[in-house]
Amino acid sequence: MASLRIALAQIAPRLGFLEENLARHRELLAEARDAGADLVVFPELGLTGYLLQDLAAEVAMRLDDPRLAALAAETTGLSAVVSFVEESADHRLFISAALIEDGAVRHVHRKVYLPTYGLFDERRFFAPGDVIRAAPSRLGVGLGLAVCEDFWHLAVPQLLALDGAQILVNVSSSPGRDLAAVNEVGLGTATSWRTLMRAYAQLTTSLVVFCNRVGVDESISFWGGSEVIAPSGRPLFSAPFYDEGLFTVDVDLADIRRERIELPLLRDERPELQARELARVIAERAGMSLDSTAEDGSSPGLDVAFEPPRRERASSQ
Repeated sequence: MASLRIALAQIAPRLGFLEENLARHRELLAEARDAGADLVVFPELGLTGYLLQDLAAEVAMRLDDPRLAALAAETTGLSAVVSFVEESADHRLFISAALIEDGAVRHVHRKVYLPTYGLFDERRFFAPGDVIRAAPSRLGVGLGLAVCEDFWHLAVPQLLALDGAQILVNVSSSPGRDLAAVNEVGLGTATSWRTLMRAYAQLTTSLVVFCNRVGVDESISFWGGSEVIAPSGRPLFSAPFYDEGLFTVDVDLADIRRERIELPLLRDERPELQARELARVIAERAGMSLDSTAEDGSSPGLDVAFEPPRRERASSQ
């Protein structure tokens, strides 16, 4: 497949209304198919809304849920990335993104990094995933799925690309924060995301697809601004802020091959070196070996040596 048409479903899901959101996904899949799309990407928790908290268990689906199977059945001749609350067999809840194509669930990524800072409290309600894998697809290229906060950690896009992903897909529910004229586009969150995505695209020589939701959950507003970034780091498309819509973008897959040959960064990566040094860092931070960057005399697991208390000299009368 020399070219690929990507449809970004920048939607405003209704909080807790799983059936209604499923119906909306089916409508947009049909609309994307009519528009000639090959891949349709929906935002993080597009099937449930984001600020679920105690509602999470009520809208959770197992991977064998017939409702998920019915949605996958709408993807004959089409690939899509959808996101939902997944319930595991042992009743843990995950924020998951699934690749569904040709009528089946092909791959599932469970959000690895759950933010607990600022207005985020995800770790209270969800379990973190512990697997990062690229997945083959009917599109003829490897896909790497990530969910929002995952892209704020360098290891995720790097591991996905090293594992064979040529297209990195990040589905997000990013709230808009830091409104100021000093930011590139007047929104600090958008400036940060765009900086990250351009860097990851260039450093991994991968096509980057970012789909962010819009709308409001309770008092939290989501900004949209979904994007597609070329493997050179050049933006190919930027969706408008705050507006719901289905936006199609045509990309040339030959750009990935061209960029990786001209700039062989992935070829020249040293994962064996990284693995060795990470093993050292982990052991030192856990206090299982001497910390090579700590002060002399510091205790295992600490990087500062404490001075013993000085005895005060008795004052002479």
